[in-house]
Amino acid sequence: MNNLNEKEKMLAGEIYDAADQFLIKERNLAKDLCFEYNHIQPSRFKERKALIKKLFGKTGTHFHIEQPFYCDYGYNIEIGENFYTNVNVVILDCAKVTFGDNVLIAPNCSFYTVNHPFDVEQRNNALEYTRPITVGNNVWIGGSCTFLPGVTIGDNTVIGAGSVVTKDIPANVLAVGNPCKVIREI
Repeated sequence: MNNLNEKEKMLAGEIYDAADQFLIKERNLAKDLCFEYNHIQPSRFKERKALIKKLFGKTGTHFHIEQPFYCDYGYNIEIGENFYTNVNVVILDCAKVTFGDNVLIAPNCSFYTVNHPFDVEQRNNALEYTRPITVGNNVWIGGSCTFLPGVTIGDNTVIGAGSVVTKDIPANVLAVGNPCKVIREI
């Protein structure tokens, strides 16, 4: 018999109850921090950086996240050095989302680690499961890209604007499209 609580199930990638009161409390805390972050005057860099360090599981020293920014929990997000996101980035971090060093993310990008079962009864009962997302070093992501649960992006790769990444993308390539596919090596 499984003795894991709902958070432990979520982090393990098992089916879990997203309506669990503890998880709702944690999401609300993260949403409150995102709200606070998004309403800090843009020129107050030190305050903004301190709040992101409080929200995220791990940060490098040098990073910049444009406002607005949204996430589910925050503590499952890890960013490397020289990380940059432009406006309207959404990270649904029910599982770990890891970004390497020198990652550039254009506006309106979304990273979704959570998925819903195909079984209608499970879905209607707020059951979900997660898969982590990993983005390597020296990755450039164009505007309005969507990353689905479980994908890995290799080092030195460029993801073209408007891409929907449904499968792993290797290192040292240009990939684009819906679904995102490798166009050529770089």
